[in-house]
Amino acid sequence: MKSDLNNLIIDYFPSPNGNNEELLKLLNQTSKIICDWFSVSEKLSPLPQNKVKIISEPAEFGCDIKVLLDDINSLIYSSFNPSHPGSLANLDPPPLTISIIGDLIAGALNNNLLAEELSPSISIIENDLCKWFANEVGFGNSSGGIAASGGTLNNLNALACAKFNSGLTFDPEASFIISEDAHVSFKKCARIIGVKDENLISIETDNYGKMDISKLNNEIKKNKLLGKKLFSVVATFGTTIRGSIDPIYEIGKICKNNNIWLHIDGSIGGIFAISNYKSHNIKEIENFNIANSITINPQKILGITKTSSILIIDDINKLKKAFYTGLPYIDSSDDILNRGELGVQGSRPAEIIKLWLGLKFLGKDGIDNILSSAIRKKFLFENILDKNKFYVYSGSLHIISFEPKNMNTNQINTWSLKLKKILLENKFMISRPLHKNRYILRVVFGNYNTKESHIIELANFLNNNINE
Repeated sequence: MKSDLNNLIIDYFPSPNGNNEELLKLLNQTSKIICDWFSVSEKLSPLPQNKVKIISEPAEFGCDIKVLLDDINSLIYSSFNPSHPGSLANLDPPPLTISIIGDLIAGALNNNLLAEELSPSISIIENDLCKWFANEVGFGNSSGGIAASGGTLNNLNALACAKFNSGLTFDPEASFIISEDAHVSFKKCARIIGVKDENLISIETDNYGKMDISKLNNEIKKNKLLGKKLFSVVATFGTTIRGSIDPIYEIGKICKNNNIWLHIDGSIGGIFAISNYKSHNIKEIENFNIANSITINPQKILGITKTSSILIIDDINKLKKAFYTGLPYIDSSDDILNRGELGVQGSRPAEIIKLWLGLKFLGKDGIDNILSSAIRKKFLFENILDKNKFYVYSGSLHIISFEPKNMNTNQINTWSLKLKKILLENKFMISRPLHKNRYILRVVFGNYNTKESHIIELANFLNNNINE
């Protein structure tokens, strides 16, 4: 079938035996809109000033291409703008250029990583790249992994695998441990894998935002006496509030002594393990090989377009054991493992193409440049921010949170809300997380477009406007 779109005869689908010139024209027109937006993104704001109402529902007949292109233009200029240098609120950096191309290729191929026959070359790329990640963190020859649409899904994959391999899939007393600063995704994971609320155990953190080892030891002893059955401890490599790193080696030793699965949530900071970057006290990277599984999200700082998350595991057979069903509707030989059998997701898009192209494009030198740039900006901001006026919460990674001194909780909540709005008016977008029952402010230094001059401007603005 064909449709007459603005005097262009467009096939419903790309032609398998034609030249597809009209598709090329459409891609060029769309690319022009996108590139024009990138070119003026710094003149705009992190958030759109005016949101345009876009009609979402389809009409009885398809509309012409001019209307669609106008809608695309409106959508883009009404969206969050991560390329703006003042976009410093969350772990959402600008897109890596080559990764945008990866999205286009993945969409054009429309391969399905459910099964090898539906994604023959891409399945190999995913397998090899996951194996490479596993080797980089020091896992052995039996290691491997799986890509998934986000860190929450890979944390779920890891915990479901840990619970299954511990023989506790249906045990009502199965439990696992996180720190009080662990990501909220673990509450979702607990519900999905059937862990009761009281069996999701939270350990207090110390003054540096790290899991308290003595309290972890005490909690494990206590829960054994109560008859709870611990199948995993989750260590965080980069907390969302301050970028803190739990003591991986000490936690790992405790887990090994108690035959407990150690999962590292490295969604924020795990990417540092594949670089040559080992400074600024990120020494815990060297202890990754003590873990059973690690989640790494390249999307959070390298700019691999969403979504890009990798779960790596010390023994790929554990994933096979936990998730294998046989896929009876796929005709496969016995020596082929369909990668939809390694996690919760069945059908998966070829998102690994974006990561594959991104890593090849950057190389380790480019990865180091992006990571070291983020850390430098964080320390620059921290050094300028007036410690006589602010309490600063900072770990080893590229995140800082802060709050004013000499204010009570209600005053801090009011102050942070007002200042966040004032900053946005000045084209700086930072976040306002809830931390210890009050709303503080947080800056994430993962935007490569942010220059040191922007950091200096932001820090000085905060120093001079604390009483706003």
